[in-house]
Amino acid sequence: MLSALFMFSGFANSESLVLASKNFTEQHILSAMTVQYLRTKGIAITPKTDLASTIIRTAMLNKQVDLAWEYTGTSLIVYNHINQPMSAEDTYNMVKELDGKQGIIWLEPAKMNNTYAFAMQRKRAEQENIHTLSQLVERISLIQKTDAKHNWMIGFDPEFVNRSDGLKPMQKAYSMNLERPQIRQMDPGLVYNAIRDGFVDVGLIYATDGRVKGFDLLVLKDDKGFFPSYAVTPTVRADVLKSTPGLAEALNTLSRLLNNDVISELNAKVDIEHQSAELVAAQFLKDNGLL
Repeated sequence: MLSALFMFSGFANSESLVLASKNFTEQHILSAMTVQYLRTKGIAITPKTDLASTIIRTAMLNKQVDLAWEYTGTSLIVYNHINQPMSAEDTYNMVKELDGKQGIIWLEPAKMNNTYAFAMQRKRAEQENIHTLSQLVERISLIQKTDAKHNWMIGFDPEFVNRSDGLKPMQKAYSMNLERPQIRQMDPGLVYNAIRDGFVDVGLIYATDGRVKGFDLLVLKDDKGFFPSYAVTPTVRADVLKSTPGLAEALNTLSRLLNNDVISELNAKVDIEHQSAELVAAQFLKDNGLL
């Protein structure tokens, strides 16, 4: 069924490489950036966007996708089912080794970490002296004991609530006791607006999202180190690297230019200023002398 779907959708194209990307702004920008830059190198490439992580993974293993920008934490936890805490370096080394055995090569990781995080309105967080997750838990616990009618509401995306490495283990790590009405599930993209507009008191976000800066949110420190590292990295099938001279160096060139500040600013241009991912990517390449 998967093979038929990919063939029908135009994934089978022997004349160009297939670049797969996921369904959020950062991935749209990375895809546009990669397509535009590789074409200047004479490398034909076809983008396929808005795909689920597991679909991309299966397609790479089945040789229906050639390359993708992947996150170290996703491979470690979702694909390789390893939940033990690791440093960013150990996480990268582990997925590089495990995926390499399956013919997927991890190139140079960018110096950015798009991990999960909790955020609040900056003004409110500073007024209530909440800068860490531990301080957040203390505040929620106090409200539950003293003013149960006004329990804090927390915005989550449904995936995190139901993941084996998501809400339940996080609650255990931080001794965070939440009643069911406090857990507001919504589309990941809506969490930012819900925090900004006061629909929820705090929400789960992605650390490099442009709306963090655009909506003046404060990212709370994960002081117990619960969330794993999600360093974005170009991943390519081994056979494709071997048959495509210059591909590895081109992708590594892009990776070396990225960090949290850079990608957050690019994300904001799309999410806040409503520029297209293609235009933002093109300007970034021009600014760095690559286009």
